[in-house]
Amino acid sequence: MVRRVSVDGQPVSHSAAAFGFSRPTFYAAQSALQAGGIPALVPKRPGPRRAHKLSVEVMDFLHRTRAADESLSAAELAQRIKKQFGLQVHPRSVERAIARAEKKTP
Repeated sequence: MVRRVSVDGQPVSHSAAAFGFSRPTFYAAQSALQAGGIPALVPKRPGPRRAHKLSVEVMDFLHRTRAADESLSAAELAQRIKKQFGLQVHPRSVERAIARAEKKTP
């Protein structure tokens, strides 16, 4: 589509319509190609790449809290994290973080 405009001299509207895209999409593709080449057209994976709320400090707090009371549920631990650090963490995230930490230690 971009090649048709730049090499063949076809109008942007015709080239975009021929490929089933809008003009704004064409311009986005054109700028992505200019900035990063063909790999820039591949969409990036959305969302966070790691447990960004559960920092080393928060994980230390979790380990100390669990060591003091093993019977605490993930929901209770999430509430304590919110109270201590002001972070809203889902209980399932707490469970996964604890499982990852236990998996790392033999």
